[in-house]
Amino acid sequence: MNHQAIGSAKPGPPELIASGLGWPEGPTVMPDHSLVFVDSYRSQLTILGGDRKPRRFADTAGGPNSCALGSDGALYVCQNGGTTGPWRAAEMVDPSIQRLVEGGKAETLVTHIGGIKLNGPNDLAFAPDGSLIFTDPGTYNPQNPDPSYIHRIAPDGATEVVLAFPKPVFPNGVAVEADGSIVWDESYTGRVGRIRPNGEIEDLGRLPGPNPVPDGLAIGADGRLYVTDIVGKGTHVLAPDGKPEGFIPCAVAPTNCAFDGETLWVTDAGVLAVSAEASSEGRIWRLHVPGGGAPIYHGRIAARRA
Repeated sequence: MNHQAIGSAKPGPPELIASGLGWPEGPTVMPDHSLVFVDSYRSQLTILGGDRKPRRFADTAGGPNSCALGSDGALYVCQNGGTTGPWRAAEMVDPSIQRLVEGGKAETLVTHIGGIKLNGPNDLAFAPDGSLIFTDPGTYNPQNPDPSYIHRIAPDGATEVVLAFPKPVFPNGVAVEADGSIVWDESYTGRVGRIRPNGEIEDLGRLPGPNPVPDGLAIGADGRLYVTDIVGKGTHVLAPDGKPEGFIPCAVAPTNCAFDGETLWVTDAGVLAVSAEASSEGRIWRLHVPGGGAPIYHGRIAARRA
């Protein structure tokens, strides 16, 4: 499948930047434009600078699933406890939200929200008000699924269940729009949703294809949604109302994406999560997307609260 024009602009071809990674996921762009992402099979965050040589940023133990840069310069991490499909980490830990700095030890911020023990946080994003939004789907297991949640941690550390799904949908990628609306995708259903600040929920529809499995997502400067499809081997481009507008083929198993201006970074696991053995087939791709991404928000969580 060829790259499809998005509006009047056509994304550039994907460029392979790095390989040999252990399930890269959840990228975030640093102030110097280097890229930090989770290396799940290695239980660490990895940084990729201008020399294109990946190196360890910090250890997390367990199974880090995504990271986001805070206004305090720290990285906030979704820690799922130590799972990627049937794989289990050598050092399992409690599912949590962690905070760390380069070379530092991971600090556990929360393991419960509103008395609910976290199943396995997956993706996270800061909102314009500085609060931290994250999905909590647990371990990917369609036959015996964990409950599905979206949670919020306020800058003062107070926590809130934003959405408790009536049935498991595996809420995966998440992003926050300028008005505070939360957009997420669902790996079990192939659908994308939005919840407005007033609590109104919008079903943005199912992704195209016979078996879409959305993973990560990012928001374009024009409000379009860029949703990686780990089975579809590329990124769907949706209008703000969810209408499919294009598809960007890139990667074997694209797990997530992040904008840095008109650069779209795509993390690629290289394999599907069907083995208990760790893989080193992961890659990082870079594409040019005219118009680029929406502003990324940053926050700081000041204290821990139950």
